[in-house]
Amino acid sequence: MTVRLEFPCRWPIYQSMLARHLFTLLSIVLLAVGPVALTPQAVAQTTTDIRLLLEAAEAPAGSTVMAAVQLRMQDSWHSYWRNPGGSGQATRIDWQLPEGITAGEVLWPVPEKLPHELKELHTHVLHNDILLLVPLTVSAGKRPGSYDLQARVSWQECLDVCIPGRTNVTTKLIIGSAIKPSNDAALFDAARRALPQTNVTVNAAAYWEAPPTGEERPLVIEWTPGSDGEADLFPYPSKGYALSPWTDKLPAAAGAVKLRKIVSEAEGGWPTSVSGVLVQRVQGLPPKAFEVTLNISPSPAGLATQPLPRTPLSLATLLPMLGAALLGGLILNIMPCVLPVLALTILSFVHQASASPRRVRELGLIYGAGVLVSFLALALVALLLQKAGAVAGWGSAFQSPVFRVCITVLITLVALNLFGVFEVVLGGSTMDNAAQLTAKEGAAGAFFNGVLAAVLATPCTAPFLATAIGFAFTQPPLVLLLIFLAVGAGLALPFVLLCWNPAWLKLMPKPGRWMERFKVAMGFPMLATAVWLFWVTATRMGEGGVLWFGLFLVLLAAAAWVYGEFVQRGARRRSFALAVTLGLVVAAYGGLLEGQLDWRTPASQKKAKIDWQPWSPDAVAKARAEKRPVLVDFTAATCLNCKFNKRTSIEIDSTITKLKQINAVTLTGDFTDADPQIAAELQKHGRRGVPLVLVYSKDAAKEPKALPTLLTPTIVHEALDWAGK
Repeated sequence: MTVRLEFPCRWPIYQSMLARHLFTLLSIVLLAVGPVALTPQAVAQTTTDIRLLLEAAEAPAGSTVMAAVQLRMQDSWHSYWRNPGGSGQATRIDWQLPEGITAGEVLWPVPEKLPHELKELHTHVLHNDILLLVPLTVSAGKRPGSYDLQARVSWQECLDVCIPGRTNVTTKLIIGSAIKPSNDAALFDAARRALPQTNVTVNAAAYWEAPPTGEERPLVIEWTPGSDGEADLFPYPSKGYALSPWTDKLPAAAGAVKLRKIVSEAEGGWPTSVSGVLVQRVQGLPPKAFEVTLNISPSPAGLATQPLPRTPLSLATLLPMLGAALLGGLILNIMPCVLPVLALTILSFVHQASASPRRVRELGLIYGAGVLVSFLALALVALLLQKAGAVAGWGSAFQSPVFRVCITVLITLVALNLFGVFEVVLGGSTMDNAAQLTAKEGAAGAFFNGVLAAVLATPCTAPFLATAIGFAFTQPPLVLLLIFLAVGAGLALPFVLLCWNPAWLKLMPKPGRWMERFKVAMGFPMLATAVWLFWVTATRMGEGGVLWFGLFLVLLAAAAWVYGEFVQRGARRRSFALAVTLGLVVAAYGGLLEGQLDWRTPASQKKAKIDWQPWSPDAVAKARAEKRPVLVDFTAATCLNCKFNKRTSIEIDSTITKLKQINAVTLTGDFTDADPQIAAELQKHGRRGVPLVLVYSKDAAKEPKALPTLLTPTIVHEALDWAGK
């Protein structure tokens, strides 16, 4: 399914009843999804033991030596494969090697699938004692001697919580006359057996099962491994598209398997091939794994129109969700938008029926029917949007940067609304029409009172309701209808019961200031959801995403405050206040989202303007030994001057062209966290902090130039011209 949320950015959302319903639906769903995703990142000491191993203690020049980063984790803990799946972070190795020794690609062992209640959060993990093999190539001209090898390893270890880790590991390699195995050589044989087989012909094929639906398309992989067992495809990370972390198993002939993956398009069209590891597991035997690249064929005849089968739903799963929906609807009755009309409606029924208990009960049931019909209509709207491809596949929708930005804006506004910064109100004509309908006596008035109660409930959220609605959007149409009807039944139930016995009215809580406080309290879980969405969104915008998107939301909040305080509640110069509101929104969007961030492009699709490499004295020495100019940028995430210099003077087309002309090496030192080596380098050049930009001449005899703290393109270009001479 694909969620399209262009309307929050384009529609005047509060002027349409349909938009109000959608506004509420999305806020309810996100209230469910947000807290689930807010699994705490523990601030704790890592327990994984990291070592750098070599298969050979000594090797001749011109040979290849297998190295390995070993992660020894505690029982039941796991780290993540090269494609972590629905969440997590793959282990990363950054090498610092002597000149003449280069590292190849990491050879990853066969992963395991770690299931989750939400299939979008299935992950690909590695357990226990892991060796990540990396071939090191020694150049033919490397001189004999002992050399230090160093790698910075970043990983994430998880059990009930996830703990990020980072450490430096070192070892020594002797360049000699022959290969001499190390004490750890035996571990490498076992590590090779854990790798998928390569360059093996596999009887497998891939084809499209159906045409695209929005930004999704089902892909089928057929494979004949020759024996029965659990099979899966673990896709490699890809640019331009993503494969679902979950896999649907389809019926297949004996000895064959048929798998379905959902492909989500990001940019650049649908893929023509897919790469990854096909794995088959048979109980009691080691897994069979094969590295494959499968060309994708057009859909076979007769399969294109087949509907996607859904996972059977058990009563054990459905009943708790129906109960949560019912309870959420009940709680809506004490929200500030609903409770005030409760007693008045019941007393109106009693007056109309001249205290006839039977007539009061009839009016109460008709009122309940009005509530249920309203929620049925709301469910049908949701189903129509699903049919049109607008609401589907919650997890894959988050792969769209446009969706992430719009939904973050939407939930931020929901939180501000609950805090009372501005109000969501129906238009005067709408309320006048509603008042006329509900003022009618008899069955018509009772029915439209039920409709009005449902409408008044739409801006509200309540505990338990969010979980049920979030579940409903992942289910077939019939289940979605049942969930919505259960919410309506919960909202209508107190009215119906009170009509059955009006004497119970005295047990109802009296409207008062506590209702407004309750509304504000409900804003905090919504604010937590907004924070989670900001984290998901800003960290995927690349460098500067947190700063610029954060400032955008601040300006948006200021615009909401001006609108609420001086347009909605103000008495003078409301037109001027409205102009200020629109000005803030335009400035925030044009100056920050458009001006500072390429916000429509996923971070994985953004190409770095400059090929920055980590700074180290060895990296500088290596570049100068090759007679290449060097530009070093010492920066920090908290340094606004650094960001200004990059945007205005360094990462601009003219500077990039000049760097290429002189064949310069570009290095960056991150001083966001304390780093004694960078601190010493700053002090060496008379600086106590960043920014510091150094330019080294290709003439190694010349001292570097330290540029001013505030740069212009001319200053940078003149320094590069000097460095290239």
